Amino acid sequence: MKQKAYAKAGVDIDLGNKVKATLPQLLASTHRPEVLGRVGGFGGLFALDCRKYRKPVLVSSVDGVGTKLKIAFAMDRHDTIGHDLVNHCVNDIAVLGAEPLFFLDYLGTAKLQPRVFKEIIQGFVRGCAENHCALIGGETAQMPGFYQPGEYDVSGTIVGVVERDRMLDGKGIRPGDVVLGLASSGLHTNGYSLARQILFKRMKLKPTSRLPELRGTVGSELLNVHVSYGPIVQKVLKKFNRGASRILKGIAHITGGGFVDNIPRVLPPNCDVLIRKDSWEMPPIFQILQANGGVPEPELYQVFNMGIGMTLIVASEKADAVQRFIRTQKLKCWTVGEVVKGRGEARVIS
Repeated sequence: MKQKAYAKAGVDIDLGNKVKATLPQLLASTHRPEVLGRVGGFGGLFALDCRKYRKPVLVSSVDGVGTKLKIAFAMDRHDTIGHDLVNHCVNDIAVLGAEPLFFLDYLGTAKLQPRVFKEIIQGFVRGCAENHCALIGGETAQMPGFYQPGEYDVSGTIVGVVERDRMLDGKGIRPGDVVLGLASSGLHTNGYSLARQILFKRMKLKPTSRLPELRGTVGSELLNVHVSYGPIVQKVLKKFNRGASRILKGIAHITGGGFVDNIPRVLPPNCDVLIRKDSWEMPPIFQILQANGGVPEPELYQVFNMGIGMTLIVASEKADAVQRFIRTQKLKCWTVGEVVKGRGEARVIS
């Protein structure tokens, strides 16, 4: 059969249709009863059951995974990226107390590679299924000449819901409250441009290099999946924020900007947070970056999460109980700081 002109130009519509035909089977595990229609429509349909809520507020977020993609390209491993993206987005709305409802993805690439496409989608599916979030649609764009061969970009949009009077807005935060830190799995999805410079240019390592401090290769360490804190946040809210009780007062997702830029986003203007840098177990990857990067320590704590992926600000009288409960859920948790009088800032101290 003669090749079509558009395919000769680099965009194979028939191949795209063939690859996308497998989506209904892949997405089946993410189905929720509120999902209407079918995969492949012009828009995803989700019928929110308003009977379950008194005053529902929809919460949305959109994000990507940055230059972590460069590690996936170098390792030719693509099954973690979609999972990363879903979990990152879930965490961004979890800080408001929202439960995820549905997710939509975007994939742009020079040429659609069926194996790579399937691995990326499988990552989206794993993330959505684990977070009870429906994957209801997306867009795949073939753009030859725009991306380098073998490379692609991904982004995602999530929509969740929270009761208006249960929304976490940080207004109840007071001096004396305690800051708990939840363990990260590594860099998550931020700081990769600096990490790549330190590891691959300054230290002359390769993604396949092994260091005694790490369990596997440098590349596999950097591809550790971003932790989803959505499920534990919902469990803490249900246990400690019942009725008029507001033990959990504010949450910060420690992404780009680290502690100093993210925690202030949930603080009232008369409060500061002090983070004590030696109060948790710092994973080896951050120790390596710190020892070899030649980067001032304050900048490290602004670029990287340094082992803490999310902070919870809780009432001091229940801080120990919240920490014990989180640990029963098999997630490492430490008391990493406290709230003091201030001007809405966060500082990392010794």
